[in-house]
Amino acid sequence: MTEFNDKCVIVTGGASGFGKAMCEKFAAAGASVVVADLNLAGAETIAGALPSAIAVAIDVADEAQNAALANAAVQAYGKIDVVCANAGIPHRVVSAIEMDTEEFDRMFAINTRSVFLAAKYCAPHMPAGSAMVATSSIGAKRPRPGLAAYYAAKGAVLTLTQALAVELAPDIRVNAVCPVSAPTGFDLNASGVAELPEQINAQVIAGIPMGRRATPEDVADATYFLASDQAKFLTGVCLDVDGGRAIQ
Repeated sequence: MTEFNDKCVIVTGGASGFGKAMCEKFAAAGASVVVADLNLAGAETIAGALPSAIAVAIDVADEAQNAALANAAVQAYGKIDVVCANAGIPHRVVSAIEMDTEEFDRMFAINTRSVFLAAKYCAPHMPAGSAMVATSSIGAKRPRPGLAAYYAAKGAVLTLTQALAVELAPDIRVNAVCPVSAPTGFDLNASGVAELPEQINAQVIAGIPMGRRATPEDVADATYFLASDQAKFLTGVCLDVDGGRAIQ
């Protein structure tokens, strides 16, 4: 695969989970990858295993660090062709009315402001034909109890995706993916355990017609498609990567 030869692809949250799979997918297609993550050591490990990559430490909610990320990408590769605004984090499962206000605000800072800042600082360095793909959640469209603030922040990502698509067209396409639950760090952050108990895992899968949770590769494949020329006429699309959960 050489579709992304001579292309620079930024992936936030690139050290693990969906982001790691995205880094590997784009690198396999010839891209130079900027692996951006709060976990610099993890990002360096991923970057070191790719043919052409650099690692950059970033708190995606911080404006100055987003500017520094864009500058690092341009300094290394001359331009930015794809931005995967993937970094995000859920809160622990809790009733909305019992949630701390500070944690509510944190959800929007990490999950929504990060997409705004990525666009703000990367778009000026993106040539015509470039693409941005944000990671939202199927819960943004079909929320379940216990993660109200997270789903609200991811819902804002969908609206922001469409607004950016209108503003940046026709030069830059902006789309989003909406994954269903996946066995990544999400489980640990939301529940406090690295893997869901079997009974809860079975309940989650029962709501997914395809009979399993998402994998990082499922999400990377969808992100790759939206960034590729195969999706050259798609912008403002919020693609469900959910095995049918939204229609169950």
